[in-house]
Amino acid sequence: MSFNIGLSGLYAANKHLDVTGNNIANVATTGFKSSRAEFEDVYSATRLGSGTKTVGNGVRLANVSQQFSQGDVNNTGNVLDMGIQGSGFFVLSNDGSLSYTRAGTFKTDKEGYITNSDGTARLQGYGVDANGNILNGILTDLRIDTSNLPPQATSLVSSTINLNSTATPISQAAPYVFDPTDTATFTKQFTTPVYDTQGNQHSMDQYMVKTGANTWDVYTLIDGRNLDGSAPVAPNAPVPSTMTFDSSGKLVQVSTPGPVTVPPTAPTISNDLELDGWVPGTVTNGVWTANGAGSSTITVSMANTTQFNADTARSIPAQNGYATGQITNLTIDGSGVLLANFSNNQTKPIGQLALASFTNEQGLQPVGGSGWKETFASGIPGYDAPETGTLGSIVSNSLEESNVNLTNELVELIKAQSNYQANAKTISTQSTIMQTIIQMA
Repeated sequence: MSFNIGLSGLYAANKHLDVTGNNIANVATTGFKSSRAEFEDVYSATRLGSGTKTVGNGVRLANVSQQFSQGDVNNTGNVLDMGIQGSGFFVLSNDGSLSYTRAGTFKTDKEGYITNSDGTARLQGYGVDANGNILNGILTDLRIDTSNLPPQATSLVSSTINLNSTATPISQAAPYVFDPTDTATFTKQFTTPVYDTQGNQHSMDQYMVKTGANTWDVYTLIDGRNLDGSAPVAPNAPVPSTMTFDSSGKLVQVSTPGPVTVPPTAPTISNDLELDGWVPGTVTNGVWTANGAGSSTITVSMANTTQFNADTARSIPAQNGYATGQITNLTIDGSGVLLANFSNNQTKPIGQLALASFTNEQGLQPVGGSGWKETFASGIPGYDAPETGTLGSIVSNSLEESNVNLTNELVELIKAQSNYQANAKTISTQSTIMQTIIQMA
């Protein structure tokens, strides 16, 4: 019996050494989780139980449990290096076979798909629709699309404007008194870049003319000309919209005359300027030519216009058009959203990482490559975006290091060695006793 006890102790000590050695070997492995050898004693028993005087039959390995504590997350400078700060696993697909990992060493393949470091599995997440909205719920292969961002025509311009209530009114006695080349005929000029359907940039100029107490006219030209491309001279002078303010300096309405018809068309009353029928073109040596882009309508929001006793000024305008853009770089936020930055100063989501969680992480089956597989013991995975519920956040440009504590492992190594020597001594002592008995015979 003593031989069996000693042999079980040697086996247990050897397993302890194996587990400790594996931890030490992976101290520099990204996303590695250390393991712990867990043992239990063994007692021989009869049908009626083990009794109260049973010595025991040694030790056996009960489990090698993984320790899923957080590893240090350190910066690497590579945007596709990602660490998880908190709980959760990256999801990888190898032709539909899913595995889970904490190692965020990702790269792209020749088709732009994000893969693990050896290129055998693709990172899973959520795609986006044509408007950049995340399509949650269905996992897909994440891909970095390097194609150009198509242009978008300007359809809305907005800003905050104050018109000085103490400005001197400009006489409108003579017809066509407004002249964009004569600064004496207007109070202030504002310029906003706008884009046509082909992504060409144009200058939209607004001329503010104070005409009386609490009234201002607004003339709007694009590329220095009327919306149809004609020069702003008689009989093609621009038709102004009239802004009316109350006694406290707040905008009451914007009135825009309708087109000349029989019977006359009623003016449009709102807080916006509707620039209908703009025909984009180019001006070369004073000659305007249509550039082939489609005509469009631009809404200029004037709702945030006031008339206070302060300088006539405008905040930086916002407009929703842009030219064609080429992708310049990629950023990944804490919620795992992949944001592509383009040369036209636009930023567009192109996908979002998904993280997996398990009821029993200890039940996962290690499959090598810093990965795990789902088992019956682990339970089925739950998928969701980072920073949702108990899931951790994504730290881009960083990697989670191994959670192995080298000092503790070296101490465990000493303990396993001592245990091995002690159990070997047990067998050696039993052998000496048997030799003594044999010599007595």
